[in-house]
Amino acid sequence: MTSQKGLIAVLAFATSVCVPSTIVAQGPPPHEYHDQAGWDAPPSEYQEVGRRGYHDGIEGARKDFENHRKPNVNNRDEFKHPPVSGADRDQYRASFRRGYDVAVEHMMNGPQH
Repeated sequence: MTSQKGLIAVLAFATSVCVPSTIVAQGPPPHEYHDQAGWDAPPSEYQEVGRRGYHDGIEGARKDFENHRKPNVNNRDEFKHPPVSGADRDQYRASFRRGYDVAVEHMMNGPQH
């Protein structure tokens, strides 16, 4: 009976020591730059199409950054072929470009104070 209690105590100790070091070894969660201080919030004057384009631009830049592609908004399919109706294409593309540029600046140079 004593050996079982000893074994349980050893296992409990080993688990408490090993689990945190495993978590630390994994590093920070991916996309940590994505959640800092609302830098990725669309401008307040944007309506639905503008907010969508801005968000898609940020996501496009994030994908380029994660895949080690040179940032170039003109290489994004969403920019070249906007997923909106003809009347909204210009607004979507302008807000996409703005979101893309903001994200590239943020990811390359860090948050601006």
